[in-house]
Amino acid sequence: MSVRRADSLGGRAAIVGIGATEFSKDSGRSELKLAVEAVRAALDDAGLTPADVDGLVTFTMDTSPEITVAHAAGMGELSFFSRIHYGGGAACATVQQAALAVASGVADVVVCYRAFNERSGRRFGSGVQHREPTAEGTALGWNLPFGLLTPASWVAMAAQRYLHTYNLTPEAFGHVAVTDRRHAARNPAAYFYEKPITLADHAASRWIVEPLRLLDCCQETDGGQAIVVTSAERARDLPRPPAVIVAAAQGAGRAQEQMTSFYRDGLTGLPEMDVVARQLWRTSGLAPADIDVGILYDHFTPFVLMQLEEFGFCGAGEAADFVADDALPLNTHGGQLGEAYLHGMNGIAEAVRQIRGTSVNQIPGAARTLVTAGTGVPTSGLILGTDGG
Repeated sequence: MSVRRADSLGGRAAIVGIGATEFSKDSGRSELKLAVEAVRAALDDAGLTPADVDGLVTFTMDTSPEITVAHAAGMGELSFFSRIHYGGGAACATVQQAALAVASGVADVVVCYRAFNERSGRRFGSGVQHREPTAEGTALGWNLPFGLLTPASWVAMAAQRYLHTYNLTPEAFGHVAVTDRRHAARNPAAYFYEKPITLADHAASRWIVEPLRLLDCCQETDGGQAIVVTSAERARDLPRPPAVIVAAAQGAGRAQEQMTSFYRDGLTGLPEMDVVARQLWRTSGLAPADIDVGILYDHFTPFVLMQLEEFGFCGAGEAADFVADDALPLNTHGGQLGEAYLHGMNGIAEAVRQIRGTSVNQIPGAARTLVTAGTGVPTSGLILGTDGG
């Protein structure tokens, strides 16, 4: 897809299977075991077998290589395998890569997966512990000496500027946290099942890096999630209603860095998500009013507000009121704040459930879902729809 014109991918591939492990704080097993469990569950859901798979896509931050997962899951020959960079920004791009492979005939059935012990093992929230000399490390070197050592500290810079520019208080972020936890409270798969919060709870939670409180930051999770992609034609013969990939996009903005793009003209938006938004709207022919459910990447609450504004659901500085008014069903699984943090892959699964009509927080008549991946980094997005579009 070019940033200047629509592409021809839409409608040619579909998600036909989703599968996950339980979400926990200590899985008690290897990341490879989690990956294989999730992959097999997704194939079972799709009515397919490991022998049907000829493609795999995952993230660069992954300890379970494609060929190892293929072997452990009982797959045969692979004609396509790929990895996407930039952490959570890769989530929707894994599905885009799978769709491209299927649409071009490079592969017939592609499984996207993400599995990690992110709580009991490596914890991304702990920040920079060690970094080999790279160009990315050089960029971080401008910020680390000043105490900007963790993802929360990097996001706090933009969050503070957002509040200042639009004359808001940190309560603006609380609406996202409350919404996510309300949905998580009704989701038995969520870590925070039956644990809703109020704005008062949000305001009483401890500071992490001002203006971010504990309840503005996503949790850390052990678990795995897998997604099965095949052609739209083949999908119609499988047992589950397909979630057709109406549009898929990746985006990196000008002066893009990983979480530390502080030298742009402004800090109150997410230019990388604007690139994705323009491509999704252009290719799909849809507009914000056509979206029934939004599954927006919520590693930190401020970036959910900025995403809503970049996609045109509301004006600049208006997203807090938009969320408070429940103007768009948002993160109906509970998001990464409430359900689990799996680099956004569990959000894609929720978007599929909404299309199927099987979500625990089902939106009646949901026919089009918007899904986004991690922000502050080069990112990606999807619009999924029913078989009829």
